Amino acid sequence: MNPVPIRLVHDRWVSKYAEPWVATLSGIKDRLENPMEKVFEIYIRTTPERLWEAITDAEIRTKFQFGNTITSDWTPGSRFEMSNPKAGVLGEGENLEVDPPRRLVQTMVALWGDDVRREGTSRVTWEIEPVGDSCRLLVTHDQLREDANTQLYGGWPMVLSGLKTLLETGEILTTPGSLRWLQGAPANAAAPAPSA
Repeated sequence: MNPVPIRLVHDRWVSKYAEPWVATLSGIKDRLENPMEKVFEIYIRTTPERLWEAITDAEIRTKFQFGNTITSDWTPGSRFEMSNPKAGVLGEGENLEVDPPRRLVQTMVALWGDDVRREGTSRVTWEIEPVGDSCRLLVTHDQLREDANTQLYGGWPMVLSGLKTLLETGEILTTPGSLRWLQGAPANAAAPAPSA
């Protein structure tokens, strides 16, 4: 039996019709295996130890998180909770990996509204790398569904800018958006990303 004519028939007829199906299935496979992620990178003139302290110390964090407080004992497997005196509990999760002053990995569930609560659990990874007299801070917010609500990750630039401003100048970020959160946002407003 000669396989060449069979292959020619396949190439001429079958592959044209199978190609869209294969492309669709490949896209579904990619979406399921690689959920959406958002990556934020910032350089801050500080030490890794001071940056770690700012991320995990409740008093310091309240300043750059615009009044939001994080409570946790910062051990692997422990729980954390983010709250605001005016808005109540905004988010919660679990500390998966705690490696001071280099890496913190956490799950996060946003609780500040029904629309974000329905998004379920995502993951936030903080990675600190010394670079000369500064640190590179890489925050990866992943395990988000493809069309995740932008409230989950949209506040990261403001939060990280607040952290940078506080550590480098000792001052609180005074952009209109950050001041709005310090004063307490209205209940129906979009909250900044409740990073943990």
